[in-house]
Amino acid sequence: MPANKYKENVVVTIFNLMSYFCKVNTHEKYMHRCLQIARNGFPTAMPNPSVGAVIVHDHRIIGEGYTAAYGGAHAEVNAINAVKDKTLLKHATLYVSLEPCSHHGKTPPCSDLIIQTGIPTIVIGCTDPNPLVSGKGIMRLKSAGRTVISGILEKDCLASNRRFFTFHTKKRPYIILKWAQSKDGFLAPNKSIRAEMQHNENKPYWISNTYSRQLTHRWRSEEMSILIGTQTAIDDNPKLDVRDWYGQNPTKIVLDQHNRIPKENYIFDKRANILLLSGADLDFESNIGNQIVRILYEKNISSVMIEGGYRTLKTFIDEDLWDEARIFVGRNLMGDGLPAPNFKGNLVSSNAIGTDELLIFTNHD
Repeated sequence: MPANKYKENVVVTIFNLMSYFCKVNTHEKYMHRCLQIARNGFPTAMPNPSVGAVIVHDHRIIGEGYTAAYGGAHAEVNAINAVKDKTLLKHATLYVSLEPCSHHGKTPPCSDLIIQTGIPTIVIGCTDPNPLVSGKGIMRLKSAGRTVISGILEKDCLASNRRFFTFHTKKRPYIILKWAQSKDGFLAPNKSIRAEMQHNENKPYWISNTYSRQLTHRWRSEEMSILIGTQTAIDDNPKLDVRDWYGQNPTKIVLDQHNRIPKENYIFDKRANILLLSGADLDFESNIGNQIVRILYEKNISSVMIEGGYRTLKTFIDEDLWDEARIFVGRNLMGDGLPAPNFKGNLVSSNAIGTDELLIFTNHD
């Protein structure tokens, strides 16, 4: 037996044993498993949601699956295909973290397959906000005489696909603000100090440590795009890639009203797609953030990480266009320089990353 298949079987066996001895709500127990395996489909499933599905017969998991990379099979299909004895499906319960789809996209409707296999009971975490589905999958299952139970661990299921839900409910990508600041609250030293430190070389001035920078690269691999402003592109000449982590480079969104960024800068390399937004694309005088997210929405980009600089970050803060803020606070003191932007949010965590402190906020809305 292949090592990875053996590992999967061991995990399911342990889960079944724990389920037998633990007195917990049955539906919640298996929905937790759905959420656990759904993480395996993130971020490759984007812009689709990453969903987990578990099939249970006689209190035992007989099949499970998660969403394949974009364009591939959905979680329900993979779970059904994983069941060795298909005759058991007529007496099984399907647990799935998101409502099964009911429309033809890149793959056939999952609700139709569920009906064809004869699965009598379907337990759903949350409904799908996509107008193409939005309750239609549940209706189709009920019309076929299936028992449908929904709203199990709904809050957790919504949070697991917050990018997807934000995209469909707010008609914009999920927006993450990210920056590093000194212990005394500066994004960068003043120009004279910076020039002296860099010896007039066009490279970043690092506030965060190497561990924080590696974590940033992991974050980049989890989002569809990354956005910076003109001055950051000129001053830091960033690569905006995931060279310190494994994964796909995000699409680079770069603001350049007057086409001032030198063409030899790293952002123009071919390792990732680039969307350059100039004065021909945007009215830089008003509501630029709303214009940007409208363009990204039209291009089916469901998430973006804003990495600077100050004016760009402040634009999204002032227009209240953000969902998370991730801030590294270094241990160094600058005394003078470019201040970090002011904002109001809910502090949800504070953790040490080596010598840095990582603060994560969510928006008040």
